[in-house]
Amino acid sequence: MKLNHFLSFAALTALALTGCSKDPESDNTAKLEVRLTDAPGDFRAVSLDVRQIEVHLKDEKEPDGWQFLTFNPQMVNILDYVNGKSALLVSTDFAPGDIKEIRLILGPNSTVTGTDGFVYDLKTPSGESSGVKLKLDKVTLRQNETFQLLLDFDVARSIKERGNWDKNKKKQERYILKPVIRLVAQALSGGLRGTVMPAAALPQILAIRSSLTPADTFSTAADASGAFRLLGLPSGTYRVELYPTTTAPANEPAYRNAVRAGLVVTSNQETVLAPVSLN
Repeated sequence: MKLNHFLSFAALTALALTGCSKDPESDNTAKLEVRLTDAPGDFRAVSLDVRQIEVHLKDEKEPDGWQFLTFNPQMVNILDYVNGKSALLVSTDFAPGDIKEIRLILGPNSTVTGTDGFVYDLKTPSGESSGVKLKLDKVTLRQNETFQLLLDFDVARSIKERGNWDKNKKKQERYILKPVIRLVAQALSGGLRGTVMPAAALPQILAIRSSLTPADTFSTAADASGAFRLLGLPSGTYRVELYPTTTAPANEPAYRNAVRAGLVVTSNQETVLAPVSLN
């Protein structure tokens, strides 16, 4: 993979950044996810110093088209995410429109642990001020839709031993990083809806994707009839938590929190939750 104007390897993170969305029907937002998975390599660990993730919203020749995504810098062992596992890096509300590129930024403290148990520095030929850009082909974020960018990192092809490495003098400088990443872009269009009683409780609803660690959370509120709906949800198993925001009148039973677990959401389908009572 060619290293371009920013060794933007922020997409590699072992801890997910949790996102919280508004009711998709009440605003004009889409939702953007960036996730990481990995093809295994012959190492014990590959810890990347992840600093930043950006997307480009304009023609690639326009330098002002880059936009930062909300992300907490952190170290991540990408070998934790192999064999179908993936890490959620970013989950954020985003304005509908086209995305042209994604850029990943890496800090200076990345390391690789060899099969000998020794921890080696992991550097890039042009330093951490250069970068990796991944171009996107016809990616459009639409209102009420979640769009996922999956970064498939190939460890075996990305980490190379230096040709002039001297094991007696510079053991820490054995490996260099030349990222090879396959980018998979897909729209996620699952949904979840239900009804809460009594509507006067004005509950807040959290849909928590419990099949992901750490969990990803989406939120909305019931309308005046007690109905709620969340669109653009990624596939997975969810736990729905409902919290009244008002108190019951003196002559009525008190409002109580409610939880419904084990709800499966799949792409292009809307899961219907049985009516929930908060009394």
